[in-house]
Amino acid sequence: MADCIFCKIVAGEIPASKIYEDDDMLAFLDLSQVTKGHALLIPKEHQQDIFSLKEDTAAKLFTKAPTIATALQKTFDCEGLNIVNNNGEQADQSIFHYHLHFIPRYGNDPLFRWADNSNDYTQEDLQAYARDVRENFS
Repeated sequence: MADCIFCKIVAGEIPASKIYEDDDMLAFLDLSQVTKGHALLIPKEHQQDIFSLKEDTAAKLFTKAPTIATALQKTFDCEGLNIVNNNGEQADQSIFHYHLHFIPRYGNDPLFRWADNSNDYTQEDLQAYARDVRENFS
């Protein structure tokens, strides 16, 4: 896609600090460095988000994800690591080329923590939601 910054990185039109590359994917350090070592993994083929991601592309990306995570952990001696993927503007996706964020975590860094909203939902609510989701598998 001509106006996609990640496609331009893949094409070599924009430089990147590459940490891994093969025929199907590219991993590089994110310019924002939310934490030290923050990296992105992208498919080389333009696919917008999880809703349009091909299953074979997902399989390739997630097969390599543990290797990338381990290399980051060894390099930066992080205590943990978040793998995050935002899909759509409402989910804070800003570049519409599928990508996984690998965000090393260190001690009490100021990033988000998961909220516990379990008191807001009954077991019946959860069972009804599960049933509704099952009905939408294709």
